[in-house]
Amino acid sequence: MNIKTIFPQYTLIDTGDGEKLERFGEYTLRRPEPQAIWRKTLTEEQWAKSADASFMRDGRSEERGEWRLKPNMPSRWVVSYDYKDMHLQMRLGLTSFKHVGIFPEQAANWNFIYDCCKELNKPKVLNLFAYTGGATLAAKAAGADVTHVDSVKQVVTWSRENMEASSLNDIRWIVEDALKFVQREVRRGNRYSGIILDPPAYGRGANGEKWVLEENITQMLECCAELLEKKSAFLVLNLYSMGLSSTLARTAVRQCFGVPKKEEYGELFFEDNAGKELPLGTYYRFKR
Repeated sequence: MNIKTIFPQYTLIDTGDGEKLERFGEYTLRRPEPQAIWRKTLTEEQWAKSADASFMRDGRSEERGEWRLKPNMPSRWVVSYDYKDMHLQMRLGLTSFKHVGIFPEQAANWNFIYDCCKELNKPKVLNLFAYTGGATLAAKAAGADVTHVDSVKQVVTWSRENMEASSLNDIRWIVEDALKFVQREVRRGNRYSGIILDPPAYGRGANGEKWVLEENITQMLECCAELLEKKSAFLVLNLYSMGLSSTLARTAVRQCFGVPKKEEYGELFFEDNAGKELPLGTYYRFKR
């Protein structure tokens, strides 16, 4: 799914040689991007001139590093996202893991979630591995009763800031390992009309629990299948782990949930200004 026009405050300017140059609101960032295996279109001089902040990897770690900032570059700023009657404000920040607080490609899923929640009229929605809460805010903006689960207290705090900035309230915040939470919800007999899953390839729970996507995703889907209402419900699943296709996601979901009334699946990608398409993960979603 090409989502170039969905998020007006985001632009993928150029990609290549393992990097991407992108604009979030007023500011342009230069970050590593291992899937950009082709050559850049712009020159190194153009990249250096354009970037307000550049992420430099720590030589001891593939994931960690530090940002080099130009004088005009703040460490935090806000971008807005609008869709129909949804008006979100999300705070961005420069982290040591190169992330900035949102994944712009998820805007396509935010729209889907918003529309589903409007159709269902104040549904109960569960957002797992919820990060800084873009999907949570989309559901809440549509009137849903939302439970937001993430194992990292700092990003849950960040999500709360985004909720307040977006003039929303009454989201249920849970700092816990996602798999442990859904297992307990199954035992309690709870049900949800919408479930959103955005699992990392690897991760740690609030108490050090180990998450490996290929090892744990089937158990997670089986639990979620027990939690999701049998009618008038939706599911969103994102996979970022390289090599995992949307067909794989479809097969795994169908085994656990059955064949839905309506499903969509594929690859999320942005197109840079030269027309080069950068894949940013796969998605699978359904309604029933």
